[in-house]
Amino acid sequence: MDSQFRFSFELFPPRTPEAAAKLPNVIAQLAAAKPDYFSVTHGAGGSDQDGTYETLLTVVNQTGVEVAPHLTCVGSTRAKIAATLDKYRGAGVKRIVALRGDLPATAYSPAAPGEFHYANQLVSFIRETHGDHFHIEVAAYPEMHPQATNPGADFDNFRRKVECGADGAMTQLFYNAASYFDFMERCAKANITIPITPGIMPITGLANIVRFCGSCGADLPRWIRLRLEELQDDKPALLDFGLNVVTRLCETLLRNGAPGLHFYTINQADPTLRIWANLAVAASA
Repeated sequence: MDSQFRFSFELFPPRTPEAAAKLPNVIAQLAAAKPDYFSVTHGAGGSDQDGTYETLLTVVNQTGVEVAPHLTCVGSTRAKIAATLDKYRGAGVKRIVALRGDLPATAYSPAAPGEFHYANQLVSFIRETHGDHFHIEVAAYPEMHPQATNPGADFDNFRRKVECGADGAMTQLFYNAASYFDFMERCAKANITIPITPGIMPITGLANIVRFCGSCGADLPRWIRLRLEELQDDKPALLDFGLNVVTRLCETLLRNGAPGLHFYTINQADPTLRIWANLAVAASA
């Protein structure tokens, strides 16, 4: 793999004892690929913040690889966010993924409840309280955030996060490379120069990828969906097809200027590592 590209893997805190027992093996397999860092998610309002902390400690203690915990501000307070940042800094964390987080089901306003309403406010707060200690990653939506009113307003939200001090961004999952390249052209016109890393989700089944795309507003191209439907009863063939589609997407992105890839692993090592191996073979050909 070309050393100029940066690669990272996303994990989520396990929700059952069985999942927790499997996670160390997943981490070990992924760490063998030598990623630049792991990110670790957590839920709205910090609902599993403790799980995020425990998972990041597992990664650090087991592998020594840098970890970037997700920090969401929806429903939170300045005091709570400050305490979390201090806790992470004390644990040696130097990278944060700063997000608004999902709105509660009862929230009808686009502004989140709590002392922070938008991710740019969280970015500003981190800079105000910790200066440049943390490398701050934020989210980008090439196909528009599902709750945005229009693409222009969504891009303005992204621009504000950059102006408040974001160092880099990772995108929501997508399967249309053109959407990423269009987003990058808009960034260039707006003089936004931070690295924007494509978020990549392996396709391993029809139902789960339809669900993920539906929840985040990503388009699943019709031809992909039709082929997945056709292959539903042949799991190995479906998996081969899905991973080949994503491999070609990754090749296109890297060949045309993407700074690296951020893999949404869903706590599974094999699908991501198969794509990783495909890319390594392609790079050496």
